[in-house]
This record gives sequence, structure tokens and C-alpha cells, in this order.
Amino acid sequence: MTADPKRRRAHLWGLKAEARAALWLRLKGYRILARRYRTPRGEIDLVARRGGTVAIVEVKARDTRDAALEAITPANRRRVVEAANLWLSRNPRYNAATLRFDALLIAPGQWPHHMPNAFDADC
Repeated sequence: MTADPKRRRAHLWGLKAEARAALWLRLKGYRILARRYRTPRGEIDLVARRGGTVAIVEVKARDTRDAALEAITPANRRRVVEAANLWLSRNPRYNAATLRFDALLIAPGQWPHHMPNAFDADC
């Protein structure tokens, strides 16, 4: 981890946001299959399953929900999709599941905002 205090605070805030997002999804009936799943292509914040659906979840924490949503850039989406393809190749038992790309937006003083189907694999 870097010695820069600002970067360290941002990193810790991101970790807390991912933990909060995972709890929020569990409360909604999802089972968390993976957290902070790293691949050479990118990282998946959360992989969650509910019923026959596997959700690849991008968690963004910013000062506002709008800023969090804007932080999910086309390049970010491409990295997540590529990482999801690698995750699926390594977890073939979920190949028959419906795959979905969700966003979970975290802003101070607000409930987490889950956006199912926030983007698709054709980004």
C-alpha cells in the first residue's frame, strides 16, 4: 500500500464500500460467490448469485450517487466484462446461469443503490 495518506484513505473507503455492498446484497437474498476477484484483465468487485442469476457487481463509492455512476466508464466496463469472462471460464458450473452486470452505488448518508443490468457485455 502506498504511503500517500489521501490514497490510503480512498482505498480504505473503497474497501468499506465493498463490504457494505456485499452486506446489502446478502440482505436482498444474494449469495456472495467472490469478492475483489482479480484477473490479468481486471478486477471484479463482487460476484453474487440469486436463483439462476449470477451478477457481476461493480461497486462505486463517491460523494454523490451521480458521481459514482459517472465513475463507471466504458473502459472500466470493458475490464469488468473481460474479468467476468475469465471468472466464468474458471467457474464453469455457472455457465448455465443468467449473467448480469450490476452497479452498486455508495454515497455518504444514503442507502446503497443497487442497479441491476447497469450495463451489458457489449460495451
